[in-house]
Amino acid sequence: MNNKNQHRYVIIGAGMAGILAAIKLREAGKHNVRIYEKADRIGGTWRDNSYPGLTCDVPSHSYTYSFEPNPEWSRHLPPGAEVQAYFESVVAKYQLEEIISFNEEITDCKFINGQWQITTSCGNSDYADFVIAATGVLHHPRIPNIKGMSSFKGKLFHSARWDHSVELDNQRIAVIGTGSTGVQIVTALSDRTAHLCHYQRTPQWIMPVVNAEFSEAEKAVFRNDPAALKRIQNDPELEANIERFSVAITEPDSIAMHEIENIVAQNLEQSVTDPDLRERLRPQYRAACKRLIYSEEFYHAAQSPNVEIIVEGVDSIEESGIRSADGTLREFDIIVLATGFEADRFMRPMTITGENETTLEQAWAKRPSAYMSVSIPQFPNLFMLNGPNGPVGNFSLIEIAEQQWNYISQLMAPIENGEYKKVSAKQSALDEFDKARVAAAKKSIFGSGCQSWYLDSQGIPATWPWTRAQFKEAMQTPKFSSYDFS
Repeated sequence: MNNKNQHRYVIIGAGMAGILAAIKLREAGKHNVRIYEKADRIGGTWRDNSYPGLTCDVPSHSYTYSFEPNPEWSRHLPPGAEVQAYFESVVAKYQLEEIISFNEEITDCKFINGQWQITTSCGNSDYADFVIAATGVLHHPRIPNIKGMSSFKGKLFHSARWDHSVELDNQRIAVIGTGSTGVQIVTALSDRTAHLCHYQRTPQWIMPVVNAEFSEAEKAVFRNDPAALKRIQNDPELEANIERFSVAITEPDSIAMHEIENIVAQNLEQSVTDPDLRERLRPQYRAACKRLIYSEEFYHAAQSPNVEIIVEGVDSIEESGIRSADGTLREFDIIVLATGFEADRFMRPMTITGENETTLEQAWAKRPSAYMSVSIPQFPNLFMLNGPNGPVGNFSLIEIAEQQWNYISQLMAPIENGEYKKVSAKQSALDEFDKARVAAAKKSIFGSGCQSWYLDSQGIPATWPWTRAQFKEAMQTPKFSSYDFS
């Protein structure tokens, strides 16, 4: 008996991965689909982040769905607004808005009698035979606990909640945080402010990159020659470089990793002329231990006369500004918290209850984990895109999500075809997977001795610790014996 058209699918989140899931489901002839989105429009992290200088650090033609190339990218590394516009155009083309419930966050999701019973923030109820969690990772801003923060009389906001009503030109601005966001903001504002202080807990290794524009002639070729557009989308040289970087991450003593270290070290030596500033900007950990930052102009911005790099640390925030750990008070009009996100939250804070009254909080008491990053034992017919332990790094998460969808769709098929009612990973499979993953993760570059958002609460890298090619191979076909079908 084939009931595939009668199953209901609920997708959590209308960001990159949620959009992908909806398109793929409809493409397969499954139209009983609903997306719940907590915000008022699509886009996920590209909607939330709109700060000055926002740039995708993955090449634009790689950061597109494989089935929806875009000839109109303006640069090799596209500005954030362009990425958001791309996703909006895809949603419009595939007419997805009709199945999205905006401003409606799922608050409770419970598996009862073979189905997921869902409650939303609007008080509505729904059900699903399959739940696709496409919540992403970077959507809960990390707000630091700094003494006196509420006393500041100027404007203070997180980079993911940018206040566009605030005038930036000729202002005194502090940026707290040295990740990719902090680097991009400082670079963008360095020539606009009266004075800009960049507070860095730890400096970052910077990979030099030339972010060239695509000429109108190049874009015309992409528009008129689908083969040329597909070639740049799957550029062999870029593919080889990404795989080489992937190998370097997993093999810290490889030639590939030493080459990366030499490049970033030379970039620092050759770009920063003042010896004291150069040492302030020199990390005391290995390259790529934190997410590698790609920037053409940051070192130039850091040497601007109105930019100051502060390494003494933040002691407190007062009415007029920030007091450093050395006692110095610097006055500001604006403080920007470029302090990242709570990367271990995923679907939380929603309450998710699987079989045997097992809650997600209980399942993840030690750390967020999922078999092959997509399935959690005792949570049947619930699948994650870009969930815990998946690949993260300087490559396209769209590609990762597409590979995961290929894998997930094969797990759903026996239920859709009526052979079984439910499927979830076996606990033994997850335990075996996690044991191997943790052992490999500790040996990766992410475990080489630095603090980063890649680390879990126990200091273990939470990422896929093997190569990109190995992940692609793993996603080709599920090992069905690792799953409970019933």
